[in-house]
Amino acid sequence: MPSKRKRSSLAAETAPENGVPPILHETPIPPPNSATKPPAPKRQASRRGKIDTNPDHNSDIVDGKTALRASPDADEKGESLEIWKVNGGPKTPAKANGTNEDEGSDSPLSEIEMPIPTPSKKQKKTPTKSSIAAKKGADEIKAFKVEQAAKKAAEGKIKKEEDGGEWDKRLDPDEDDAGPAEDVDVMKKEAGRPPPVNSDYLPLPWKGRLGYACLNTYLRFSNPPIFTSRTCRIASILEHRHPLTDPSLPEHPTKNRPDKTQPASIERGQRYVEELCLANVRDLPKMFRWNEKYGIKFMRLSSEMFPFASHAEYGYKLAPFASEALAEAGRVLAELGHRVSTHPGQFTQLGSPRPEVIENAIRDLEYHDEMLSLLKLPEQQDRDAVLILHMGGTFGDKAATLDRFRTNYKNLSEGIKKRLVLENDDVSWSVHDLLPICEELAIPFCLDFHHHNIIFSPSQIREGTHDIRSLFPRIRATWARKNITQKMHYSEPCPEAITGRQRRKHNPRPATLAPCPNDMDLMIEAKDKEQAVFELMRTFKLPGWDSFNNIIPYERDDDNKPLPKKAKKKKTKKQIAAEIEEFGKEVSEGEEVVKEEVPEEEVGMGGRENRVYWPVGMEEWLRPKKREVKRKGGGAESESEMFKNPTPANFEARKRVTKRNREPFGEEVRERLMEAVCVADVQKILEQIREQRIAAEEGGEEEEMPKKCKKEASARDTLVKKQAVKNVPAPQVGSKLEEEDEDEDLSMADLFDEGETPHGDVAAVKTAPARQSRRATGKRKSYAEADELTEEE
Repeated sequence: MPSKRKRSSLAAETAPENGVPPILHETPIPPPNSATKPPAPKRQASRRGKIDTNPDHNSDIVDGKTALRASPDADEKGESLEIWKVNGGPKTPAKANGTNEDEGSDSPLSEIEMPIPTPSKKQKKTPTKSSIAAKKGADEIKAFKVEQAAKKAAEGKIKKEEDGGEWDKRLDPDEDDAGPAEDVDVMKKEAGRPPPVNSDYLPLPWKGRLGYACLNTYLRFSNPPIFTSRTCRIASILEHRHPLTDPSLPEHPTKNRPDKTQPASIERGQRYVEELCLANVRDLPKMFRWNEKYGIKFMRLSSEMFPFASHAEYGYKLAPFASEALAEAGRVLAELGHRVSTHPGQFTQLGSPRPEVIENAIRDLEYHDEMLSLLKLPEQQDRDAVLILHMGGTFGDKAATLDRFRTNYKNLSEGIKKRLVLENDDVSWSVHDLLPICEELAIPFCLDFHHHNIIFSPSQIREGTHDIRSLFPRIRATWARKNITQKMHYSEPCPEAITGRQRRKHNPRPATLAPCPNDMDLMIEAKDKEQAVFELMRTFKLPGWDSFNNIIPYERDDDNKPLPKKAKKKKTKKQIAAEIEEFGKEVSEGEEVVKEEVPEEEVGMGGRENRVYWPVGMEEWLRPKKREVKRKGGGAESESEMFKNPTPANFEARKRVTKRNREPFGEEVRERLMEAVCVADVQKILEQIREQRIAAEEGGEEEEMPKKCKKEASARDTLVKKQAVKNVPAPQVGSKLEEEDEDEDLSMADLFDEGETPHGDVAAVKTAPARQSRRATGKRKSYAEADELTEEE
């Protein structure tokens, strides 16, 4: 008997002594020259399907929250562009750092589904590599959640002990809660404040550049969408660390998703983010050329162009993967002579007493500086590409906050110092607070007119745009010191706003221009983005005001979206036979209208007639109207809408619903309600009762229909009989031949042998005329009657 084959020495060396495999790294690497079957050949990277970066198709891709706002510091409900209104359904944008609203601000993994390995039918003695990787991934996520929860609790304690002031209490514009109701006394006091004193100066003729922030509404809703604020959730990054179920095919929302049972790779997750970043950057040249076509030469770049680039754990450098794409965007900028800038979020603060906030702020500033530097702009354009920053909270002591800012500013890199600009805000820091430190540290100061009208120094200046003009020379000098083209921010409060909190909300489209020098750059901060610039251009006939026209509602002729197919109507045999008899062949339906293909460079550019302007509040015109499918039999939603919009047409329906709702409950229902444990149980019972009553109503209507039809039929028969009695001829003296003819004609038996009459003999009586001539009676006889007459004769 041959001896048993021994294991190879390599296998003996790699096997652990206790029989349990060692814990693998997050990216398991198989040992070389393994005794098991050889590894499968590597797939080419080009074969793996790239991610679909269109948020209309891929639910993992979401709109950056900050880019949708009028400004990064906008903090009132209704400040963001309503994506759901255009798309026809609710869609929650991502938070400023890329997380979703449902996830915690400090724990973006709170809603992650735990990857559980698929249980095998037969229990194995030793776990497989995939099960170990999946288990380790679950353990890491659990540990991360615990760590984040502890960190969040600790930060909550610190925030309670250190009151950060009003800045940390700003409202989230996308939260459902609109904030506390304004006190009546406060409203009266604010309404009775001294009226603002505004300047009558208009910077005309305009020689500067008007700009908008981050997002172009017309291009965002083109097909395909063109925008630079695609972002995702950290959960999506972790999920895409796993390979696709079939890496050779493109990713699909349901059929080809990442397989969590496969080993995870940090590099694979990073590639997912990089593809998203490159999709953002590659849309920049198209946006610049669109702006050039319509006379806009200034734009703020979105801070969400590179999701999580400044994150403490998931952050990354932009070079080298984005260097080439950013350089191409910079080449187009240099060619057109446009200006760009950036505005880090309101939580990037250099005056905070918390070291972790300072670390986060410096990382964020370094990310923005790298993004602008990689554009490789000419010298003056590079100087004009600035970073706008707020001072942030006061933390109970403005002087101490300014001292901390001075210290932290000195530790910044030269690249950041070269670009940093301070702006007054609408919560704590006025122009008089920040202008001295800007002059001291040689930092340009950006005046925001909207913020100035909310936070200012009443002892030195009045509300409005008149008195602030006295500070223009000092403000301009801060820019001239570094040879940077001056810029200001302009927006207006909504007309109905009274209190300071209400006046923070930006008007979707300002009504006038700021009284600024006519040779500087002016950033219009408004929810309607480029449309707000168009509004000012039309109002004041600024350069380019006649280069655009109004869009046609729900129609676009500048994309390659196929036209909807018309439903083909099925022809009857009779129609086909008639067509063959008339034309000699069956006539085919009209040929489908083929839409002329738009060249790639012209997609989204407004078409031949430059239709890119939409009126205020009509953003839903930007896309074709979706077909509304109404539920059969209505429902709770249709009933609520009916009561919200009462009309004479739905009066009877409202009356019926009210009567149904007022019907008393029976004993059985009352017992069920008494046994209910919570409100949800009560609502469920009431919903069931409502559905039963609706079904009973519909059934009752169906039973009443046959009865109604029978009543109508009997009434019709009675009417026919009455008419027949009236039509019976009276006896008259006449020729015998005419009487015989009439007698034969009244029988009319042979005329109804071939078919049935609708009402028997009564119909025959009805159709017979009172008197007929001999010629008429002859015409109504059948051929059979004619033969019988000839035989008798």
